[in-house]
Amino acid sequence: MGLFFEEEGELHLPLQCEELAQKVINAALDYAECPYEAEVNLLLTMNHEIQEMNQQFRQIDRPTDVLSFPMIQYEQPGDFDFLETADEYFHPETGELVLGDIVVSKEKVLAQAEEYGHSIEREYAFLIAHSMLHLFGYDHMEEDE
Repeated sequence: MGLFFEEEGELHLPLQCEELAQKVINAALDYAECPYEAEVNLLLTMNHEIQEMNQQFRQIDRPTDVLSFPMIQYEQPGDFDFLETADEYFHPETGELVLGDIVVSKEKVLAQAEEYGHSIEREYAFLIAHSMLHLFGYDHMEEDE
């Protein structure tokens, strides 16, 4: 599994962020029964930067905890069958399935861990797992989702 990890900003979470992300992403791939080696880009950033992205891509002018940018348009969420004939979703050099990008606000990780009364590690892992479901085509735009 290819993880392209980048971090910006002065604040650093008190975690082994790249290693934990790798573990969560691999668990999500196993959970979704993804039959391919996959590639994910992960950016850890600050509230100001994620707010700019949230405004640009969602027209919501406030910071958010996590943004997901799926590269695949699924016919059915979590159904990888159609990819057998969809070469455009695979990295031409590595052959990995390019799932997309995840952007996490480090400030939101800390604030939400405190607000919800759980560990920073749990909050960080939860946001990545949540985002992975979006990269598999799941969303929660409707109430029942």
